[in-house]
Amino acid sequence: MLKCSDDLLYVGITNNIGRRIEEHEKGINKNCFAFKRRPVELIFNQEFNDVKQAILFEKKIKKWSSKKKIVLANGDFDMLEILSECRNATHSKYKSS
Repeated sequence: MLKCSDDLLYVGITNNIGRRIEEHEKGINKNCFAFKRRPVELIFNQEFNDVKQAILFEKKIKKWSSKKKIVLANGDFDMLEILSECRNATHSKYKSS
């Protein structure tokens, strides 16, 4: 996960994190989300042995709010759990008997 100069977050996967960050910094791909948002800062990374698991994780966190992503990047797993709870009144946890 990269934090861009405009504070937006970029989530992606790669098999070579050093090379990929360098590509972002140099602006190799003008169509990349981060191209006009340089410089970027690596704020979180997770290694996977299985590329399919990496892709699933990427897709999952791309749907998260920025606040939740920052909490993950900061390693605040207690807050991450709180933000992950369903607060919908129709959720079974909140249904009255």
